[in-house]
Amino acid sequence: MNRNMARKIIIVGLILLLILLFRLLGLDRYLSLAQIRDQQQALAGLYAARPLTVIGSYMLIYILVTALSLPGAAVMTLAGGALFGLVTGTIVVSFASSIGATLACAVARYLLRDWVQQRFGDRLKKINRGMEEEGGFYLFSLRLVPVFPFFVINLAMGLTPIRLRTYYWVSQLGMLPATIVYVNAGRELARVDSLGGILSPSLLLAFTLLGLLPLVTKKLLNIYKNKKNRISN
Repeated sequence: MNRNMARKIIIVGLILLLILLFRLLGLDRYLSLAQIRDQQQALAGLYAARPLTVIGSYMLIYILVTALSLPGAAVMTLAGGALFGLVTGTIVVSFASSIGATLACAVARYLLRDWVQQRFGDRLKKINRGMEEEGGFYLFSLRLVPVFPFFVINLAMGLTPIRLRTYYWVSQLGMLPATIVYVNAGRELARVDSLGGILSPSLLLAFTLLGLLPLVTKKLLNIYKNKKNRISN
């Protein structure tokens, strides 16, 4: 067994251990709407007394939840709005979610990408080429259109050649509209009955159209350039 494989086994072991501890200790019950509501006043008092400590702890937990693909990111976003308000909450959640997503993508890439590319490399050539050319636009659309689960995008993109730096800033930009919606909803946490009721059909349609806009614009520009080149030749 080489060192690279040994490191991968250790990382997988640590991830599984953290997930197991999360389940065994029942920490998932703290990432529910009911629990956040019950603890809202206590957390608000703690935030008023030690704002930097609370923000730092919140970001660390959010990053770990996202990086490990654990359930609870949406509830934590609502909690961020309830605790920090719209402006501070949006900033804190935006950076925490983007950092966590990038870590999840990086881990998936380190653990699985080589194996996937070696096994299915011939079939993935077209996808890899497309991601190299339009990866940022495609990722932006995926982030804006809330069709695929958050963690699925993180893991799937880790198997592509998109640069992590690009992945980070495109994710932060693409997730920002939904982040604002959820943080704003968190300000009225007592009125939120379920996560599904936050994004209305009209809002989902608006996000979809906004997400498709970059890809459609680029396609139209490419058609225009190709047509212009044919006329020139």
